[in-house]
Parts: sequence; structure tokens; C-alpha cells
Amino acid sequence: MKLLGGYSPQLLFYILNDLMFKKLPNFAVTNQFGLFLLVILFVLFFSFFTDGFSSRFNLFALSRVVAIDIMIGLAMMVVILTGGLNLSLGALGVSAAMFGGWLMEVVGIPIIPAMLLTLAMGGFLGWINGYVTVKTGVHSFIVTLATMSIYFGMMTLFTEAEAFRKLPETFTDFGSLKLFNKYVSPLLLVSIFFVFLLFYLFKFTDLGRKLIAAGANPDAAELSGISVGQMFIYCHILSGLLAAVAALMLTSRIGAAIPSMAGNLGFDWLLPAFLAPVLGGTLLSGGKVTVFGTMLGAVLVTLITNGLYLIEVGEFWIRFFLGIILLLAVLLDKAREFFAQKSNVLS
Repeated sequence: MKLLGGYSPQLLFYILNDLMFKKLPNFAVTNQFGLFLLVILFVLFFSFFTDGFSSRFNLFALSRVVAIDIMIGLAMMVVILTGGLNLSLGALGVSAAMFGGWLMEVVGIPIIPAMLLTLAMGGFLGWINGYVTVKTGVHSFIVTLATMSIYFGMMTLFTEAEAFRKLPETFTDFGSLKLFNKYVSPLLLVSIFFVFLLFYLFKFTDLGRKLIAAGANPDAAELSGISVGQMFIYCHILSGLLAAVAALMLTSRIGAAIPSMAGNLGFDWLLPAFLAPVLGGTLLSGGKVTVFGTMLGAVLVTLITNGLYLIEVGEFWIRFFLGIILLLAVLLDKAREFFAQKSNVLS
């Protein structure tokens, strides 16, 4: 007996059995699935218990904010892959964006070349972080803590803390465009594009596999012929590029390149930068990235923040709540690492 294009009922039964009892249960216990459920629950909660959460205006504003938070999370994720951190993320991104603003407003370079040069600046500043970290052997936490002040200080010195507000209208209008019946910002589509780009990099390219191998076990990677130092520098360059993309998106959204757009020394970026990848399942010890998990983590954090603002919870309590979430996420990360090591020992 044949059914559905030549497949027998027995074959269809085995396919469904494999999907329902093997594949789906495995996905159901993943960190990403849990985050997805939390996102759905918070959407329902805020939709029912706040005024205006599901309005067109709020959803559009939410899409613009979450787009940038996703990019910030991805920029930190690629450094956490090495077991390191990038505290200079905000200062680096803002410095690159101010350089781009100067190119467009003062020098008069067209938008596309100016954006490419901005990305190059972000990559260069990321290269400095990686090069100093690898060559000195000092942990990236210390190196990027220092470069955070250096980048921000140099940017303030060269720009005299003046904003670039006369940017091309084509560039600034992009950040205010409204798509899909005015519910979604195109900035979100840019972030989703980079999510899939990074997923392809780590899943299907030789370079991506080398980056993961270098982060997971540096000694074994060196023995297999991988230059661990070079891979770590590549991760910092990629982090700088992604931070520059986030800063360009933020510049387009607010319509100007402003020295304080990521807070003093870029501090405003640090909390979402840590929360998104750690909640998403990226191990702080390195060697594992979850690109889609980082995206979901950023969505969850932005969603909670937006909902708490609508409930009119004070800024202090929002920061307090997000700090608690970060602490719990770090503890969860340590628990995942412990059980992963225990599983390897038992196997």
C-alpha cells in the first residue's frame, strides 16, 4: 500500500515516531526552547496587564530597540567564545560611529563608503583588543577594561565631545522606516540577517569550526595545527565589526552620532551585552556559541524592560531586576558547565 507520494504507512510511522519521540524532546529540553516559551509568556502577560504593549507604536519602538540589543549580544558572544570578555564594546562601537559621522558630515564621503570605513574602524579597534590580549597573555577582561577608557577618551579628544547631527537624510531615514503595516523597523531585519550570517559561519565554515575548537580546548586545537592566538584575534575583530554595526544602527535610529549614545564609557551596553549570550546558552568558559539563543536572550531582556517601563516601574528597580536575571543566568551557566563535565566523565 502506497500513501502520500509513494511513502508507505509504515515508513511514515517511523518518520513521525523519530520526530515526536526523539527530535522534539531533545529540542524541548534545550535552553533556546525555554527562552522561546518565556518570550511567549511575557508577551501574553504584558499584553493583558499593561496598556499599550501590543499597540503599533510600542511594537515598532520595541523592534528598533531589540534590533540593537541583538547586535550588542552577538558582539559579546563571539568574544565569550574564547573564554574572554569585551568590556570596551560600547566605547568601541561609539568611537566607530563617531568616526563614521565625521566622515559623512565633515569629510562628505558618501554613505556606503563611510559605513564600510566605519566597520573597518570597528574591526581595527577589535584587532587591538585581540592583539594585546594574545601577545601579553593578560585576560581580555583587563585589556578591554583599559581600552574602554582609552577608546572613549581618544574619541572625546578628537571630536571635542561634539555630536554629528547633519548626517545624510537617506541614512537617518532608514532608522525611522516602518515595515509590515508600520509594526516593524528595518533595523530588526538587519539584525536577523547577521544572526543567520553568524549561524552559517559557525555551523558550516571551516573558520567557524576553528574558532569554536580554539575556544573549547586551546591546547588540543594547537596540537591539531590551529593557531589559537590568531583565532582569538579573529574573534575580537568580529566583535569590533558587530559593535560598529550596532552603533551605526543606533546612529540611524536617533538621527545623529552622539558621544553619549551608549552611556558614559559605553556602560549602557554592558548589561544587555552579557545578558543576551549568557541567557542564550553561550558558556562563559568558552567553546560554545548559541547564535539563535543569543537572539532570544536579547528579545527576552528587551521585552521585560519594555514591559516594566509600561507598568511604570522605576529605573532603579528595572536595573535591579535585570541584575538579578544576570546573576541567575551566570549560576545557570556554571550548573550547565558542571553537568556537562560530569556527563563527559561518566561517558
